[in-house]
Amino acid sequence: MNVSENYRNAWESYWRETSDGRGEAIWDADPSLTAAPHTDLLLLHADTGRTIVDLGCGNGTQTRYLATRFARAVGVDLSHAAVEHARRAANGGPVEFQQLDLTDTDAVRALHQRLGDSHVYMRAVIHQSEPAARPAVAAAVAELIGTEGRAFVVELTSGSRDVLRRAASEPGGPGPKLQRVFHHGLKPADASDEEIPQLLVKAGLTVLAEGETTLPQTEHLADGTRIDLPARWFVLAGA
Repeated sequence: MNVSENYRNAWESYWRETSDGRGEAIWDADPSLTAAPHTDLLLLHADTGRTIVDLGCGNGTQTRYLATRFARAVGVDLSHAAVEHARRAANGGPVEFQQLDLTDTDAVRALHQRLGDSHVYMRAVIHQSEPAARPAVAAAVAELIGTEGRAFVVELTSGSRDVLRRAASEPGGPGPKLQRVFHHGLKPADASDEEIPQLLVKAGLTVLAEGETTLPQTEHLADGTRIDLPARWFVLAGA
């Protein structure tokens, strides 16, 4: 299957209307708060000699960091506009970006054939994917890591909805970055807590480690508190 045109268009319009400025996307946190600690957890179970593929890379902030920790980093995103952001920011650096629909089984398989068994980094992709597409997204992780790679997957939990409701109900309304998420019809924290691990296991993935965390955002509440969204992480191997 492929994602719906409405979903694809929502992400294209979001990234077209987002500037190249660092942190302009609400989830564009500094890697020291995200990819760095996530990599430390992944490397307890993985080696640095393989390529790592950043699924849903957006403007590539985390991918560029991953390129400093692994032999090679490849960022992929559904949105052409996001990939263009990422390429401009990389400015010819040692990282590769390409457009990829994770529900396009043939395209995912072709990437695996080109790269071999790779590690995967996926931050907050399943929870906002269309429900019918989520099994294919999990299957893409399994395809790319094969038998030798490992994956780090982190997804928002239901507790994030409470944080987002609080942010949206502030006297002045949600901040401009969160407003843009809602304006483009994107749906954060849309999956249930039980659904994510079930999807991963059904895709043939084995959970090596898991735990609770938060995903720091680049926007703050009116009282100055940074928006940190509750999440759960998984380190995964193939069947």
